[in-house]
Amino acid sequence: MHPILVDLGPLTVYSYGFFIAAAILLGMGLAMHEARQKNLNPRLVLDLGFYLILGAIIGSRLLYVLIHPVYYFNHPLEIVQFWKGGLVFIGGAIVAVIVAWIYLKQKEEPFLDWLDSFAPGAAAGQALGRIGCLMAGCCYGKPTALPWAVAFKMPNSLAPLHLPLHPTQIYHSLAGLVTFVILALAKRKDLRSGQLFALFLVLYSVFRFVIEFFRGDYRGYLGFLSTTQWITIIVFIIGVGLILKLRSQ
Repeated sequence: MHPILVDLGPLTVYSYGFFIAAAILLGMGLAMHEARQKNLNPRLVLDLGFYLILGAIIGSRLLYVLIHPVYYFNHPLEIVQFWKGGLVFIGGAIVAVIVAWIYLKQKEEPFLDWLDSFAPGAAAGQALGRIGCLMAGCCYGKPTALPWAVAFKMPNSLAPLHLPLHPTQIYHSLAGLVTFVILALAKRKDLRSGQLFALFLVLYSVFRFVIEFFRGDYRGYLGFLSTTQWITIIVFIIGVGLILKLRSQ
């Protein structure tokens, strides 16, 4: 793969950072579209988007650093170099939701309606952003003999070189795409405010929990499951509980 997309001497564009930026723009564009359909002010997406992006980057990077404490203790300056790879989506999502709640409460905006507006964009953004993971070699899979295995050959790749690995980055991307399609179909139903976002939580947690078994990079383990898998169990319970609670109202 190609961790560096453009290298023109002083100008270096990392593939990971490029696709993350593209995913953010895609997510914000879809959120503005959803906001218009719900008669919400789409301009708030631009205002809120800045804080969400900042919160998501900090949260996703922080969780990644916590999973690899020894490395970043010895290389503290690399903590901020997120554009080279190393973000945990679920960490960013948690912080982003907290930031959104604080912001929207101050603006007296309908919190659940806005969460529904951001859900499809979050799924589509994941589908696009994971291409950056593939290009950079982060979030790589375990060795496999399956015919769709990928092998990384670039010396600056984050993945082990010249080994056939599960293309877990593609698994994540496809999971995001499938989630986006399901959410698009679910919007046609008579859902209560917040149920679309709750469905996103359920779908994301299920897909992420399964894909974690194929990941080959160090995940940080608590017992027999990775740290992320334990978090996805909590997210799944929250998603199902929110769906049931909103349905009973």
